[in-house]
Amino acid sequence: MRRFARARSLDELLVKATNRATLLDDFKPYLHQRWTEGCHSIPQLHRELREQGFTGNIQCVRRYFRPFRKPHSTLLKDPPGPPPAPRPAPKPRRVVRWIMTNPEHLAETDAAELKEIRTVCPELDAAARHVRDFASMMRDHRSDLLPTWMDRILADDLPALHSLVNGLRRDIDAVTAACATSWSSGQVEGHVTRVKLLKRMGFGRANLDLLRRRVLHSP
Repeated sequence: MRRFARARSLDELLVKATNRATLLDDFKPYLHQRWTEGCHSIPQLHRELREQGFTGNIQCVRRYFRPFRKPHSTLLKDPPGPPPAPRPAPKPRRVVRWIMTNPEHLAETDAAELKEIRTVCPELDAAARHVRDFASMMRDHRSDLLPTWMDRILADDLPALHSLVNGLRRDIDAVTAACATSWSSGQVEGHVTRVKLLKRMGFGRANLDLLRRRVLHSP
């Protein structure tokens, strides 16, 4: 839904996805092996794949070999050797964890992969930079840098962060105080979580008097 909502033109939506996982990915090395052995029959290859657990239809196999067809010929050229297995793209949550982690505490391999991702995606690079600047403000209690930080975000094409900045500005005094002081609402949130747990343990049948007693007498 985000892809359709953020698309600026129809052409952007019609761009063919690359490196998308398919049902045939796990069976491609076997297909190349059988082709090298001399089996060029698509139906035969499809039957063999079915015996190995392949659930796709024969058209999927035909489409895979279609780029190797010679013009005006029903024969197939020898396909190249098995392509190197594409490196799986990291899951979005993992990339978020890398961005949220202090760079000094990030593993070397994770830091290298995050650097590569940021290089090919300017928007993600800008978002990561803003996140780390905000973390520095919180750690060093530099609330004086907050207005400049918000202006830099609004200057970038990052709609998701724009909504964050608009929300911060609606309660700017509280946000400024949170950045300037060492106080935290963590203890309050902990008590709220404890009260919710006690309430849910009553399965919706405990009235307010019983809930009050449980809250007061529970450790």
